Amino acid sequence: MQLDVSGQNIEITDSLHEYVREKVDRVKRHMDHVTVAHVVLSVEKFRNSAEITLTASGATLHADAEDKDMYAAIDAMADKIDRQARRYQGKVKDHHQREARDAKEQPPEPTE
Repeated sequence: MQLDVSGQNIEITDSLHEYVREKVDRVKRHMDHVTVAHVVLSVEKFRNSAEITLTASGATLHADAEDKDMYAAIDAMADKIDRQARRYQGKVKDHHQREARDAKEQPPEPTE
């Protein structure tokens, strides 16, 4: 997975970068084939915001969060994207299970 962390009006320190990596790695447990994660951290007066866009096979997920503390904004962003990833993965798994169940229930066609 390629992780891009950029900042607007903030310098991305090593500790901030590692904290974002740790939070994004949590999402990888729920989604298969995450290829790119782009995180934008920005500061405007007293508002810290964090945005993430995940690109995986067949899906693009986006989440953002704001807080007074940058680490709290990253936590909120990670929680939102994690919920989206679990919901998306559940839909994909349910879809595959439904196809398998429907294939079992259909009787074989008679041959003449």
